[in-house]
Amino acid sequence: MHNAYGSLASTASVSAAGRLRRFLAARAAIDARALAAFRIGLGSVLLLDLLLRLRNVRSFYTDYGVLPRETLYREFPGFASVSIHALSGGLALQLALFAVAAALAVCLLVGYHSRLAALLSLVLLVSLQARNPVVLNAGDSLLRRFLLWSVLLPLGRAWSVDAARTSEGRTLGPLASIATAGLLVQVVAVYAVNAALKLQGDAWLSGTAVRYVFSLDQFLRPLGELLAGFPALLTAADYAWVALLLASPLLLLTTGRVRGAVAALLSLGHLGMLATMTLGVFPLVTVTALLVFQPPPVWDRLPDPQPRFDRLAARLPELPRPQTPWALVRRGTRVVAALLLCFVLVWNAAAVGVVHTPENAPVQPSERSWDMFAPEPLGTDGWYVAPAVTTTGEEMDAWNGGTVSYAKPPDVSKTYPSARWRKYLATVALFDGRSLADEFAGYLCREWNATHDSKLARVSVVFVAQPTRLDRPEPTENRTLANRTCGR
Repeated sequence: MHNAYGSLASTASVSAAGRLRRFLAARAAIDARALAAFRIGLGSVLLLDLLLRLRNVRSFYTDYGVLPRETLYREFPGFASVSIHALSGGLALQLALFAVAAALAVCLLVGYHSRLAALLSLVLLVSLQARNPVVLNAGDSLLRRFLLWSVLLPLGRAWSVDAARTSEGRTLGPLASIATAGLLVQVVAVYAVNAALKLQGDAWLSGTAVRYVFSLDQFLRPLGELLAGFPALLTAADYAWVALLLASPLLLLTTGRVRGAVAALLSLGHLGMLATMTLGVFPLVTVTALLVFQPPPVWDRLPDPQPRFDRLAARLPELPRPQTPWALVRRGTRVVAALLLCFVLVWNAAAVGVVHTPENAPVQPSERSWDMFAPEPLGTDGWYVAPAVTTTGEEMDAWNGGTVSYAKPPDVSKTYPSARWRKYLATVALFDGRSLADEFAGYLCREWNATHDSKLARVSVVFVAQPTRLDRPEPTENRTLANRTCGR
């Protein structure tokens, strides 16, 4: 009798363990086609990011621009030490590295040696971001993290050149591993941490946060400027977004239609941000990551694009494949994924104060947490003026052109040439020290003197700060950040 009871208990224990494994595997699974869409999205975002950066490659990544290597090494030595782009201050190396990165992004997009393309893309992305950390935002951090996870994932199992060439090709079912779980947790951690930080403030719970965000003219696109005139709509958007953030754990706790619906609603929110605000590639990075939560029925409805990749595979050369002990590689990948997953959990727990971080840690999690407009939105808007005097005594604005005026421009967002310029100038205004502002002034001298017949004798950098008061008057304050003599 005792043996019978023991046998039943053992069977129940095994059954419970099996159910738990199936439960976790179902929630860690990603459809191979969702991974393919994620890979295609990453490649596309990398290409777009390069194209957008290319517009200001000389201004942001050469010694001619706003952050010469001397200043980079002095102010950001850790970043400078890992940047291949910092090996030269000239334009030629930057253009060559941009071209290589673009080629790798295309390889990732079409699934041509996917993991190698992802790894090399990650190396060049880290190098590029480290060359000028002043222009980075949350989207850059997310792109880097998602690319890191992609190195550990079988990105080429579907819709790829790799799938056309390997015996493992055309695997269209769900894939579950530590790496797939890690990617899913990484995405959800962004929303969960952001929700926790938003709950620490008052603006999001009172329904005024989105109104404050849409009062920051430097961010707004024309549609955003239009919506800023409808406070009731913005209040509703505030509560809806907070509710979605609080619901984000359902991405891990559920499967199927519920998971897909939550991901779709979050994606719609990010597309709304893209339509109303200039946030760089951030909304596109998040929409790309949310693709991995869509269940198989979504992908079943789409036509199979694999024949196109089959035809492409026939045209592309096959690179020699090294003799690799795949069993050892798989074990190593699982170990790396497990360590990375633990790091993600601890890091994000520390960001919201659940885990204590030593005070002597080189970077505190709170300094790199997902605090987009949290716990409170930015309280100050503003624009830049650069009063300058030429060698002949003529006065003008070296940044905006024309005569010097500190009055609010008709369209503040247009005074920032791009989202990266806005991020750079926001950092200049807040930077502890004057070196960035002084380098910006030096760049204005060089740029003006290279493009105008008249030469500048001196230039100042002034940030006109305007605190947000919603329905009350918003006085401005002129903050002089730098005064520089040109030619020194």
